[in-house]
Amino acid sequence: MKTVKISLNSIDAVKSFVNTVTKYESDFDLVSGRYVIDAKSIMGIFSLDLSKPIELNIHSEEQLDEIMDSLKQFIIE
Repeated sequence: MKTVKISLNSIDAVKSFVNTVTKYESDFDLVSGRYVIDAKSIMGIFSLDLSKPIELNIHSEEQLDEIMDSLKQFIIE
């Protein structure tokens, strides 16, 4: 499992993010405070506070490099 911080600061960013993660079989969780949401659920994402960075847990080992590359526009250092 890999954890990164991401920023989803607009509706278009959320839609693009969901479209990207749904391409993969792996599980993705978004963690904001005590809430854990399925990252493939657009309604779940909108229930979070998107004004702050969110932790993304990627439950994959095989395609990790490919996944990280496809998500680089959302990842904040």
